[in-house]
Amino acid sequence: MEQWITLLKANDYLGIKKFLKNGGNPNETEENGESVICFAMRYHCDSEVIDLLIENGANIHQVDDAGVSVFDVAVTYNNLALIERLIQDGFDVNNPTRKSGFTPLMAAVCYGRVEVIEKLLEMGVDIEVRDAYGLNAMDFARKMHKKSILALLERDQDGAD
Repeated sequence: MEQWITLLKANDYLGIKKFLKNGGNPNETEENGESVICFAMRYHCDSEVIDLLIENGANIHQVDDAGVSVFDVAVTYNNLALIERLIQDGFDVNNPTRKSGFTPLMAAVCYGRVEVIEKLLEMGVDIEVRDAYGLNAMDFARKMHKKSILALLERDQDGAD
């Protein structure tokens, strides 16, 4: 994984392409199960690098040991293009993968990712889903003092009634 991290930190498209050609595994993971594609987002690699990884077989449905999915990481790093790709590929926005039940919508609320929230609402995300502690996305908006996001969720909720 060391070689991957070096290349990803440098956002080295040509180096990554060469590494893949020489047998680099785009599905290699860290000890906790975090994947190359997740590291690429963490290090803010260009979309061309992420596309290259996917084109070379990176598993976009990979989930780490804590249940954090590639989708969750895309929300964290506000990668709307990958989020849309995952939704088109059938990712279920209402099925949390994290062991805590923390959903991508909850993460988007906490990080203030308005475009992601709007996309999830457009895809019919259930704003009432609760995590293992009984909290839903609106609770997180209140807790994080995200008034404009709370208003957005309330408008969606009112529209669904």
